[in-house]
Amino acid sequence: MLSWGVVAVIAIAALTHFENLKVGAERMLGLPTPADVAQARQQAAESGASRQHSAAAPAQPPAASGTVVELAAQDNGHFNTHAEINGRPVEVMVDTGATMVALSYEDAERAGLYLRDQDFTRSVHTANGVARVAPVTLDRVSIGGITVRNVPAAVTEPGRLKTSLLGMSFLSRLSRFDMRQGRLVLQE
Repeated sequence: MLSWGVVAVIAIAALTHFENLKVGAERMLGLPTPADVAQARQQAAESGASRQHSAAAPAQPPAASGTVVELAAQDNGHFNTHAEINGRPVEVMVDTGATMVALSYEDAERAGLYLRDQDFTRSVHTANGVARVAPVTLDRVSIGGITVRNVPAAVTEPGRLKTSLLGMSFLSRLSRFDMRQGRLVLQE
């Protein structure tokens, strides 16, 4: 009974302090924190606002100063697309809730990344539990005409991830991204 009580106290403490634990883990792993992502979004919004011609003009998206790519939502509401990772085609799902780009082991190999068991040095908490990942830096990630270089990413162990995720380590490097009427707009 005492051991169940200890487990309950630990679970309550973990749930109560989940965000603090998550931010601490992200900092320890060298991943962008929600504050970093918010700062990148704010900078993108400020740069967009500075491009509008007049405060009296109706709200419109800023004029495109970089390449714009629009993705249509799938029937399930997700945004899946073909990306080029290190110049090789990989199917990805755009995931604004993912801190970083997460590649399946199989997609990492497709992108020319060959990992050994000892490369999986970090543990992360996912919706499916704790998983070991290998931190990597991708030379370049491209969608349509948009290319981002030196993108932090994580590779999962074999069989742990069905679809690679295009997370905030890519998205936060864009000048803007937003969703409108079932379409995701990305701007370099």
